[in-house]
Amino acid sequence: MGTLTPSRLDPAITATLREAADGVRARAGARIGDMVEEALLRTLTDTITLGDDGTAFVITGDIPAMWMRDSTTQLTPYLRFLGSCPPLADLVAAVVRRQLACLDRDPYANAFNDGPTGAHYEPDDVCDDPHVWEQKYEIDSLAYPVTLAHTLWRTTGRTDVFDERAHRVLRTIVDQLRTEQDHDASPYRFQRETDIPTETLARDGRGTAVGRTGMTWSGFRPSDDACTYGYNIPANLFAAQALLAIGDIATEVLGDPDLADDARGVSRELVAGVEKFGVVDAPSVAGASGGDSADGGRVYAYEVDGLGGVLRMDDANTPSLLSLPLVAPDVFDDGVWRATRELVLSPANPYYFSGAAASGVGSPHTEPGRVWPIALAVEALTGTPEDRVRTLDLLARTDGGTGRMHESFDASDPTAFSRPWFSWADSMFCELALVVADEAG
Repeated sequence: MGTLTPSRLDPAITATLREAADGVRARAGARIGDMVEEALLRTLTDTITLGDDGTAFVITGDIPAMWMRDSTTQLTPYLRFLGSCPPLADLVAAVVRRQLACLDRDPYANAFNDGPTGAHYEPDDVCDDPHVWEQKYEIDSLAYPVTLAHTLWRTTGRTDVFDERAHRVLRTIVDQLRTEQDHDASPYRFQRETDIPTETLARDGRGTAVGRTGMTWSGFRPSDDACTYGYNIPANLFAAQALLAIGDIATEVLGDPDLADDARGVSRELVAGVEKFGVVDAPSVAGASGGDSADGGRVYAYEVDGLGGVLRMDDANTPSLLSLPLVAPDVFDDGVWRATRELVLSPANPYYFSGAAASGVGSPHTEPGRVWPIALAVEALTGTPEDRVRTLDLLARTDGGTGRMHESFDASDPTAFSRPWFSWADSMFCELALVVADEAG
């Protein structure tokens, strides 16, 4: 059916988004309101292609492939409207159907093509499926579509996306997360000829060695960089949350008590593994906000290997440690997270950067000294109302004069940025703006 151009956008959707932007204008001014309206429309009209099969393909912006993570997070600011705007709910349902179709084809892949085009990030990768853009195994690629489908169902009551294929995919997700609790028995391997160590996995594609912990293994982080240690803590907690969602769907929609029990059982095992291996002593570094230091407390590690290896850091991409209240609200420990937040927003996090224009979390995926708008939005969304107002203004001032959010920008020079069109960052800016407007009301 083709790209969802502005002229083909349902008038009810356009009216809903314009009204939402008007609320932002009333609270944050005309410029920010205009930026929000343009971004909300742009994500729908410029990244989504409707298929003849009732599905929708979503590109990230400047990369012509569909990530399971990005295609979910790009829809974040629209989810509040699903109950009041049926055409928007139809569009999200179409995205869910495509996500499930992708996972049905290859649950280890992180990004897909719009059909068997043969396009690849690296044509010489082991995976030669013409539908697959890249086969980096990331836990969040399984979890994000589940949480999107669950939100659609809970918000609207519609169950049409939970067909036979969806049932099969949900079973596959539970089984794969369990398989990767013992990664050495897994068939998954990833090797790439590259001089960049984070673009391939060690040990002939198996990744660095891990012990069994009850957690589930991931080859790559949400940044698409290889894990230093195989158990990524925020991804495990996010998966635990998604498994609870599968339990709900299996019980209330699919009538499959075995799937529900299995999903909830794996969820408990992941949380127990995080509590035993992923909560570690905090370093003695004061928080960037000027609050108490984490000295003597316990914090979440970012990654561990179950053999003594611990990585204390956080990355801008979600699921992150900073984002746990947003992505894992029922399974994270609030006290541990608050101590972790102090660490993440301090020099104890090697990817926390400060400059003349901004301070915030960056990523080893981009240059040193670069702050990510996604992380700034997450920091504000998990902070106070005052934090949210202040950060919304900061994001608007650090757009490099483009009217758009970017992947990252230099903390002292926002005109130096990466990725001129990054839809996920636009959507997180919109989500923050809409929350600010809601709180003002």
